[in-house]
Amino acid sequence: MGSAEGAGFEPATGDGPPLTESTEARAASVRTAFDGLLQIRRLTGDGRADRPEAVPAPWELHRPVRAVALALESSGATPSAVDTAGQRVSAGYRVRTGESAGSVRVDWAGPPGSGAAHHEEEALAECAEVLRGLGWTVLLYRGPRRRRYLEVEPPAGVPGVR
Repeated sequence: MGSAEGAGFEPATGDGPPLTESTEARAASVRTAFDGLLQIRRLTGDGRADRPEAVPAPWELHRPVRAVALALESSGATPSAVDTAGQRVSAGYRVRTGESAGSVRVDWAGPPGSGAAHHEEEALAECAEVLRGLGWTVLLYRGPRRRRYLEVEPPAGVPGVR
């Protein structure tokens, strides 16, 4: 997950192992990656003339899970994590492919007894605010067992969106 030599930066999706690099090193990697994403938005110019970075770039539309995970991690939101057996070991956001093409699902996951279900409404509201501020369309749903989740999509009218 880190930026080891030979491997590129990968934002935390909440389905990987706990982050092992130092907080400062990880923050620097996230900041560099997010600044790069904003630069791509500015250069592609698909956003408003006064703020071209306000709309997801084509790069993000082809990698929505990665783009959404980067946006959340850069906001300071905490990702969930799993151990080598696939058991959830920390509470936080989890980003994965959504139900419809090009969409992303964000939920608040945690190990049993972590209280993740009790914190999900507030935590997902914060995630939604971050993503809406970056031009994504965000809808809140209730799934099985009344657990909330976000469905994230590019806004209508963005080139490359159906």
